[in-house]
Amino acid sequence: MKTSSFFRIGLTALTLTALTLTGVPGRAQMDHGMHSMTSSTAPVSQQMQDMGGLATLSGKAFDRAYLSMMVTHHQRAADMSRAAQGRLKDVQVKAWAAAIIRDQTREINTMNPWLGTLGGTDTRMQGMMASEMKGMTASVKTAKNPDQVFLQGMLLHHASALDMASLALQKSSDARVLKLSRDIIKAQADEMYAFKQWLTK
Repeated sequence: MKTSSFFRIGLTALTLTALTLTGVPGRAQMDHGMHSMTSSTAPVSQQMQDMGGLATLSGKAFDRAYLSMMVTHHQRAADMSRAAQGRLKDVQVKAWAAAIIRDQTREINTMNPWLGTLGGTDTRMQGMMASEMKGMTASVKTAKNPDQVFLQGMLLHHASALDMASLALQKSSDARVLKLSRDIIKAQADEMYAFKQWLTK
Protein backbone atom coordinates (compact mmCIF):
# COMPACT_ATOMS: atom_id res chain seq x y z
CA MET A 1 0.00 0.00 0.00
CA LYS A 2 1.41 3.36 -1.00
CA THR A 3 1.57 5.79 1.88
CA SER A 4 2.34 9.49 2.08
CA SER A 5 4.98 10.94 4.37
CA PHE A 6 2.34 11.58 7.03
CA PHE A 7 1.52 7.88 7.30
CA ARG A 8 5.17 6.79 7.31
CA ILE A 9 5.74 8.66 10.57
CA GLY A 10 5.22 5.78 12.99
CA LEU A 11 5.25 6.68 16.68
CA THR A 12 7.07 9.87 17.61
CA ALA A 13 8.69 10.60 20.93
CA LEU A 14 5.75 12.91 21.63
CA THR A 15 3.31 10.06 21.17
CA LEU A 16 5.32 7.63 23.28
CA THR A 17 5.39 10.20 26.08
CA ALA A 18 1.63 10.61 25.80
CA LEU A 19 1.14 6.85 26.08
CA THR A 20 2.89 6.97 29.41
CA LEU A 21 1.02 10.05 30.62
CA THR A 22 -2.36 8.57 29.72
CA GLY A 23 -1.67 5.32 31.54
CA VAL A 24 -1.17 2.96 28.60
CA PRO A 25 1.48 0.48 29.84
CA GLY A 26 3.87 -1.69 27.89
CA ARG A 27 3.64 0.08 24.55
CA ALA A 28 7.24 1.21 24.10
CA GLN A 29 7.93 -1.92 22.07
CA MET A 30 5.45 -0.69 19.48
CA ASP A 31 7.89 2.02 18.44
CA HIS A 32 10.35 -0.60 17.26
CA GLY A 33 7.58 -2.63 15.66
CA MET A 34 6.18 0.29 13.72
CA HIS A 35 9.58 1.36 12.47
CA SER A 36 10.22 -2.18 11.24
CA MET A 37 7.16 -1.80 9.03
CA THR A 38 8.06 1.66 7.71
CA SER A 39 11.09 3.44 6.33
CA SER A 40 10.73 6.98 7.64
CA THR A 41 13.17 8.50 10.12
CA ALA A 42 11.88 12.05 9.66
CA PRO A 43 12.62 14.39 12.58
CA VAL A 44 9.75 15.66 14.68
CA SER A 45 9.89 19.09 13.02
CA GLN A 46 9.30 17.49 9.61
CA GLN A 47 6.50 15.38 11.04
CA MET A 48 4.77 18.48 12.36
CA GLN A 49 5.13 20.10 8.93
CA ASP A 50 3.49 17.01 7.44
CA MET A 51 0.48 17.73 9.65
CA GLY A 52 -0.19 20.80 7.57
CA GLY A 53 1.10 23.25 10.15
CA LEU A 54 -1.19 21.98 12.91
CA ALA A 55 1.55 22.45 15.50
CA THR A 56 1.79 26.16 14.71
CA LEU A 57 -1.82 26.80 15.76
CA SER A 58 -3.21 27.46 19.23
CA GLY A 59 -6.49 28.00 21.04
CA LYS A 60 -9.73 27.58 19.14
CA ALA A 61 -7.90 27.68 15.80
CA PHE A 62 -5.99 24.57 16.83
CA ASP A 63 -9.10 22.79 18.09
CA ARG A 64 -10.98 23.54 14.86
CA ALA A 65 -8.13 22.35 12.65
CA TYR A 66 -7.47 19.28 14.79
CA LEU A 67 -11.11 18.19 14.88
CA SER A 68 -11.47 18.81 11.14
CA MET A 69 -8.51 16.52 10.49
CA MET A 70 -9.60 13.89 12.98
CA VAL A 71 -13.15 13.65 11.63
CA THR A 72 -11.78 12.99 8.13
CA HIS A 73 -9.16 10.63 9.55
CA HIS A 74 -11.84 8.64 11.38
CA GLN A 75 -14.12 8.59 8.35
CA ARG A 76 -11.43 7.08 6.15
CA ALA A 77 -10.81 4.35 8.72
CA ALA A 78 -14.52 3.54 8.79
CA ASP A 79 -14.61 3.54 4.97
CA MET A 80 -11.64 1.19 4.76
CA SER A 81 -13.20 -1.12 7.34
CA ARG A 82 -16.49 -1.27 5.43
CA ALA A 83 -14.63 -1.99 2.21
CA ALA A 84 -12.70 -4.78 3.91
CA GLN A 85 -15.62 -6.49 5.65
CA GLY A 86 -16.71 -8.53 2.65
CA ARG A 87 -13.18 -9.77 1.99
CA LEU A 88 -11.80 -10.48 5.45
CA LYS A 89 -11.40 -14.14 6.41
CA ASP A 90 -10.19 -14.18 10.01
CA VAL A 91 -12.95 -13.95 12.63
CA GLN A 92 -10.88 -11.72 14.91
CA VAL A 93 -9.96 -9.33 12.10
CA LYS A 94 -13.63 -9.11 11.10
CA ALA A 95 -14.49 -8.22 14.70
CA TRP A 96 -11.84 -5.49 14.72
CA ALA A 97 -13.21 -4.02 11.50
CA ALA A 98 -16.71 -3.89 12.99
CA ALA A 99 -15.38 -2.27 16.17
CA ILE A 100 -13.49 0.35 14.17
CA ILE A 101 -16.64 1.29 12.26
CA ARG A 102 -18.63 1.53 15.49
CA ASP A 103 -16.07 3.45 17.53
CA GLN A 104 -14.88 5.85 14.85
CA THR A 105 -18.44 6.66 13.78
CA ARG A 106 -19.38 7.37 17.40
CA GLU A 107 -16.45 9.75 17.78
CA ILE A 108 -17.26 11.47 14.47
CA ASN A 109 -20.77 12.09 15.77
CA THR A 110 -19.24 13.57 18.91
CA MET A 111 -16.77 15.83 17.10
CA ASN A 112 -19.06 17.30 14.44
CA PRO A 113 -21.23 19.31 16.88
CA TRP A 114 -18.06 20.67 18.51
CA LEU A 115 -16.87 21.86 15.11
CA GLY A 116 -20.16 23.70 14.73
CA THR A 117 -19.35 25.78 17.80
CA LEU A 118 -15.85 26.55 16.48
CA GLY A 119 -16.89 28.00 13.14
CA GLY A 120 -17.42 24.81 11.19
CA THR A 121 -15.01 22.52 9.39
CA ASP A 122 -11.57 23.85 8.46
CA THR A 123 -11.76 22.85 4.80
CA ARG A 124 -8.02 23.26 4.17
CA MET A 125 -7.13 20.83 6.94
CA GLN A 126 -9.95 18.51 5.93
CA GLY A 127 -8.73 18.48 2.33
CA MET A 128 -5.13 17.91 3.35
CA MET A 129 -6.10 14.92 5.48
CA ALA A 130 -8.31 13.46 2.75
CA SER A 131 -5.41 13.74 0.31
CA GLU A 132 -2.98 12.11 2.74
CA MET A 133 -5.30 9.13 3.18
CA LYS A 134 -6.08 8.66 -0.49
CA GLY A 135 -5.83 5.03 -1.55
CA MET A 136 -6.47 3.39 1.82
CA THR A 137 -9.76 1.84 0.75
CA ALA A 138 -8.59 0.79 -2.70
CA SER A 139 -5.63 -1.12 -1.29
CA VAL A 140 -7.74 -3.52 0.75
CA LYS A 141 -10.18 -4.09 -2.11
CA THR A 142 -7.43 -5.49 -4.35
CA ALA A 143 -5.15 -7.15 -1.78
CA LYS A 144 -4.29 -10.82 -2.14
CA ASN A 145 -4.17 -11.08 1.65
CA PRO A 146 -6.85 -8.61 2.78
CA ASP A 147 -6.56 -9.46 6.49
CA GLN A 148 -2.86 -8.60 6.55
CA VAL A 149 -3.19 -5.50 4.37
CA PHE A 150 -6.12 -4.23 6.43
CA LEU A 151 -4.23 -4.51 9.72
CA GLN A 152 -1.06 -3.01 8.26
CA GLY A 153 -3.10 -0.09 6.98
CA MET A 154 -4.78 0.34 10.34
CA LEU A 155 -1.44 0.31 12.14
CA LEU A 156 -0.32 3.24 10.01
CA HIS A 157 -3.69 4.95 10.39
CA HIS A 158 -3.69 4.58 14.16
CA ALA A 159 -0.05 5.73 14.45
CA SER A 160 -0.89 9.02 12.77
CA ALA A 161 -3.99 9.39 14.98
CA LEU A 162 -1.81 8.94 18.05
CA ASP A 163 0.59 11.60 16.76
CA MET A 164 -2.26 14.08 16.28
CA ALA A 165 -3.91 13.24 19.60
CA SER A 166 -0.58 13.55 21.40
CA LEU A 167 -0.12 17.00 19.90
CA ALA A 168 -3.61 17.94 21.09
CA LEU A 169 -2.62 17.07 24.66
CA GLN A 170 0.12 19.68 24.35
CA LYS A 171 -1.78 22.36 22.44
CA SER A 172 -5.46 22.28 23.39
CA SER A 173 -7.03 23.81 26.49
CA ASP A 174 -10.54 22.50 25.75
CA ALA A 175 -11.49 19.83 28.30
CA ARG A 176 -13.61 18.00 25.71
CA VAL A 177 -10.78 17.85 23.20
CA LEU A 178 -8.31 16.74 25.84
CA LYS A 179 -10.54 13.90 27.04
CA LEU A 180 -11.25 12.78 23.48
CA SER A 181 -7.53 12.78 22.69
CA ARG A 182 -6.71 10.70 25.76
CA ASP A 183 -9.46 8.25 24.82
CA ILE A 184 -8.12 7.99 21.26
CA ILE A 185 -4.59 7.31 22.51
CA LYS A 186 -5.71 4.61 24.94
CA ALA A 187 -8.07 2.83 22.56
CA GLN A 188 -5.90 2.95 19.47
CA ALA A 189 -2.68 2.05 21.29
CA ASP A 190 -4.40 -1.08 22.58
CA GLU A 191 -5.64 -1.91 19.08
CA MET A 192 -2.19 -1.34 17.58
CA TYR A 193 -0.66 -3.74 20.08
CA ALA A 194 -3.27 -6.39 19.25
CA PHE A 195 -2.88 -5.89 15.49
CA LYS A 196 0.90 -6.24 15.71
CA GLN A 197 0.56 -9.42 17.77
CA TRP A 198 -1.76 -10.88 15.11
CA LEU A 199 0.61 -9.92 12.28
CA THR A 200 3.63 -11.51 13.96
CA LYS A 201 1.97 -14.71 15.18
